[in-house]
Amino acid sequence: MNEVWLIGRLTKDPEEKKTPNGKTVARMTLAVERDYANADGEREVDFIEIIVWEKLAETCIKYLGKGRLVSFKGRLQVRSYEDSQGIRRKAAEVVAEKVKFLDKAKE
Repeated sequence: MNEVWLIGRLTKDPEEKKTPNGKTVARMTLAVERDYANADGEREVDFIEIIVWEKLAETCIKYLGKGRLVSFKGRLQVRSYEDSQGIRRKAAEVVAEKVKFLDKAKE
């Protein structure tokens, strides 16, 4: 089973792109605070890449922005790619299929 639920705040506005066949995709980064404090008493934050497609992407682009509190449900995807120096890298990201806005947009 591959199911991920995350709650956090967006670090910037969603980034819109179009695939060569015209599908809308939005990429964004979610700052998710850990449940426990470190040795200094501070909570660490994970920055997780989120990808949404088509209608859901259009909704996120229209209504979400930097700082918004949001919940995503989706699946973890790990992909390999070659960077500009020819080094093989891996990237982990969440492909979201559901989103819930947890605060109200600023006017």
